[in-house]
Amino acid sequence: MATTVASSSGTGSPKDAPPRRPGYGQLLRTPGIAGFLLSGFAARQPFGMLTMGMVMLVEHTTGSYGNAGAVAAVTGVSMAVFAPQNGRLADRHGQRAVLVPGVILHAVSVAALAALALADAPLWALFLLAVPAGASVPQVGPMVRARWAGKLAGSPLLPTATAFESVTDEFTFVIGPVLATALCTGVHPVAGLAAEATLTLVGGLLFAAQRAGLPGDGHPGPATGPDSGTEPGAAASSQAGRDTAGSRAGTAGPSSALRVPGVRVLIVAFLGIGVVFGGMQVSLTAFAEESGHSGVNGLLYGIFACGNMLSGAAVGAIAWKRPAHGRLLVGYTALAVVASTLWAVHSVPLFAVVGFLTGLCVAPSLVTGYTLIDALVPSRARTEAFTWLTGAVALGQAAAVTAAGRLADAHGSQAGFLVPALGTLAALLTLALLRERLVPGGAKPPAEGAEEPAPGV
Repeated sequence: MATTVASSSGTGSPKDAPPRRPGYGQLLRTPGIAGFLLSGFAARQPFGMLTMGMVMLVEHTTGSYGNAGAVAAVTGVSMAVFAPQNGRLADRHGQRAVLVPGVILHAVSVAALAALALADAPLWALFLLAVPAGASVPQVGPMVRARWAGKLAGSPLLPTATAFESVTDEFTFVIGPVLATALCTGVHPVAGLAAEATLTLVGGLLFAAQRAGLPGDGHPGPATGPDSGTEPGAAASSQAGRDTAGSRAGTAGPSSALRVPGVRVLIVAFLGIGVVFGGMQVSLTAFAEESGHSGVNGLLYGIFACGNMLSGAAVGAIAWKRPAHGRLLVGYTALAVVASTLWAVHSVPLFAVVGFLTGLCVAPSLVTGYTLIDALVPSRARTEAFTWLTGAVALGQAAAVTAAGRLADAHGSQAGFLVPALGTLAALLTLALLRERLVPGGAKPPAEGAEEPAPGV
């Protein structure tokens, strides 16, 4: 796709001109993307709905936030363990071959778990079904990113697409938990999981149907025509590993994303972000009940997630000069500071303000972390790298819902809010100590004010 970014000066060189990025509107006019974007949005709702729907249903049937958090934790751990494997299988065999059986298994597992919970089945039975429910969560976000990479290879729109996907993830975090809460409190405690399973099945099958291969027999080169396909072929990732022209990270290096030191640092950072999501979901539910307004948790979580989405859109629209690893450290510091105040909030109006500020601080770290993957990881391993990060969020969420649930049962919601504080502080310490590993190519950090060598968010 041959898109040119104009300089802001008529005579100045691109090196002297301030950086500019093609906007979201130009991105969304790319031919042939509507089908996989709309179906992909529906199919990625499990990440936002599953934990909240499960917590509210199991708490309703068992009367314990600890039990609810434990079942949700098993789901999250299972997702974290199997997400990278799903990413590798999609790279090797094609997205459709992984998605179709996966979404069917997920819908059946969630339906069976909900039925057992309503039948007051023993806790071990819920744990048993939570494993396939988490393992089969479709990794649609990484798959959509892989499709963008094939559709826009070599185009200046690709960094914009990376930012757009992060904003879409944020919107999922807004819609999913709020929708699950509204359905569970306004319709029936099982309605959240029922809607999650339905959206996953329908959206996943529709997304898998958008399967026409890229031009060039799987070569991930630019696709410009309206009939160009979007699904990377099974051979696309191997060819991408041999093609140095389209990869800033190059092809030399490990074949597994987990062997890249910077990826391991980002996994820790995303674990901390998952702790924020999990701790907020459980502790907010307990906080709402303690305040005597059980339905307000959906509103408060929505305010938190709206802050998240708004800052994600703003961060993604800016072409930054500051290096991405430096932005990540600054953004994560802000997140840790604000998250450390949640436990001290005792009123609903004040929590709306602090929750919104917390949300504002989450998105910059998410967007920047995903951007760093593009510079740190060889093209042949990027889909796997993205699934490691989404799996890390799920694992952090799983640990947080368990810990926050136990603390909320024993000591109230304020104790549950300590979990996001401790999780983000621990992750921030890791980022500060290992920040050199986030510099692409192991190079020294560029001077302050210097433009990044690779376009990013």
